[in-house]
Amino acid sequence: MKTLDKKRKSTFREYAEAIIVALVLALIIRTFVVQAFKIPSGSMEPTLEIGDHILVNKFIYGIKIPFTSINFFPWESPQRGDVMVFIYPQEREKDFIKRVIGVGGDTVRIVNKKLNINGVEVSDPHAVYKEDTILPGGDAQKRDNFGPVTVPKGNLFVLGDNRDRSLDSRFWGFVPLENVKGKAFIIYWSWDRQETTVRWKRIGHLIH
Repeated sequence: MKTLDKKRKSTFREYAEAIIVALVLALIIRTFVVQAFKIPSGSMEPTLEIGDHILVNKFIYGIKIPFTSINFFPWESPQRGDVMVFIYPQEREKDFIKRVIGVGGDTVRIVNKKLNINGVEVSDPHAVYKEDTILPGGDAQKRDNFGPVTVPKGNLFVLGDNRDRSLDSRFWGFVPLENVKGKAFIIYWSWDRQETTVRWKRIGHLIH
């Protein structure tokens, strides 16, 4: 009986140790390597649709020590055109996803829905406009005419691809670099809730 009890204890210990190791590895991967997110709104359509499940590379902009602004070994800095997940500056418990439009030192202006960077109208291939109406600008109508504003060092200016229906830097300001969680790189699952169907063609689609 003692031998049997020892075997049972040994087996239980092996399983417990395996589970603990698996949990620790999963936590490390989620914290420092890759994290999954679900798209809840249409602000990035058509690049990302409601119900898309994406993976975000968390180490490409550097390994961050949790609860600090310390950042080690960045492979690259956020660039114009990157689709990234970040902590929403006005409600830090929320994560947002948008496209980087301007980096520190850039001057951003929008004139009648046309994007200008540093005084030059630029190609904006990801932008989608679903309304023909052009709002004149001003404090309450920044959607179609905005700026110019210069992005402070250590900050980013971001917009949703669905430009007429996105809550972004036009309305609440800049994203501090320390708020950035990572770069979105692939759709691993997509579910159309209204049609209750899987969007098979979107699975495995790289995010650009």
